[in-house]
Amino acid sequence: MMEFKLGRASAESAYRLKFFETTGSTNAEGLAAARAGDPGRCWFVTAQQTAGRGRRGRPWAMPAGNLAASLLVVVPNQPATAATLGFVAGLALDEALRSVAPGLAFRIGLDGIEGHGPAGSRDRLRLKWPNDVLLDGAKLAGILLEAEPLPDDRLAVVIGIGVNVVAAPEGLPYPATALAELGVGIDAFRLFEALSDAWASVARVWNEGRGFKSVRRLWLDRAAGLGETVAVRVGEQVFSGVFETIDEEGRLVIRSPEGLVRTIAAGEVHFGTVATSRQ
Repeated sequence: MMEFKLGRASAESAYRLKFFETTGSTNAEGLAAARAGDPGRCWFVTAQQTAGRGRRGRPWAMPAGNLAASLLVVVPNQPATAATLGFVAGLALDEALRSVAPGLAFRIGLDGIEGHGPAGSRDRLRLKWPNDVLLDGAKLAGILLEAEPLPDDRLAVVIGIGVNVVAAPEGLPYPATALAELGVGIDAFRLFEALSDAWASVARVWNEGRGFKSVRRLWLDRAAGLGETVAVRVGEQVFSGVFETIDEEGRLVIRSPEGLVRTIAAGEVHFGTVATSRQ
C-alpha cells in the first residue's frame, strides 16, 4: 500500500510529517499545531481534504488523489520576509514536478520543441505571481500562506500547497488542468516525496529571507507573463501594464502604457487578451 513519506533530504534536514486520512484543511491543522506549541518544520498531509480553501477564503475542491499538503514553519516575526516563503514554495513545487515528470518541462512537436504558456515560452511549467503554478497556461497548483503571531515574538507560517493530480476543479473563471488529464502518470505520494526534498533545498537558499535575492532571480527565470501585458485586479480596481519584475519584497512591478510604474503587494493577475479586455 502506498503511503506519504518524506524524502531522504527532507528527513535528514529534521522535517517531520503528520498524516491524516481525512481532514477539513491541512492549513488549519498546521495552525492548530502551532498554537499548541509545535516548533515547526512539520508537514501536514491528507488523503482527503474536505474544506480546502484558496485566497480570500474561496473554497478549493481537493478530491481524493490530488495532493493537499501544508508545511508549518516558525520564523522571526517579520511579516514582509515571511511572505516571501510563497516564492520558495513555488520554486520547490516547480522543481518537484520537473524531477518526477521531466516531460512536463518541454513539449516536443514535429518541428522540435514547441512554444507554450502565456509568455510564449518553450517551458510548459510557469510560475504565476503571486502563488500559482501553471502548466500549458492553465492552473495546475495553488499556494496559500497563512500566519499567526506567537507569544515569543515569532511567527507561525503555514504554507498550503494544493496540486491537481487526478482532477481539476470545474466552473472556475480561469482554465485549470490536472496531471492525469494530460496523461502524466504521477501519484500524490511520489509528488509529495519529491516536494519535501525540493522544499528543503530551496529553503536553504532562502535562509530565513537572507537569500531571497537568489530565490527571486530563480523565480523570475520561470515567471509567467514576464515582459508582457498583464491586468491586475486589486479589489474593485484593475491596473494594466507590462509585467517588469518582482521587487526585493516579492511585490509585482508593472509599467503602464503612459510609463507609470506601479508596485502591487496583492492582486489577481490576468494575461494577454484577457488582460486587455479587463482594462
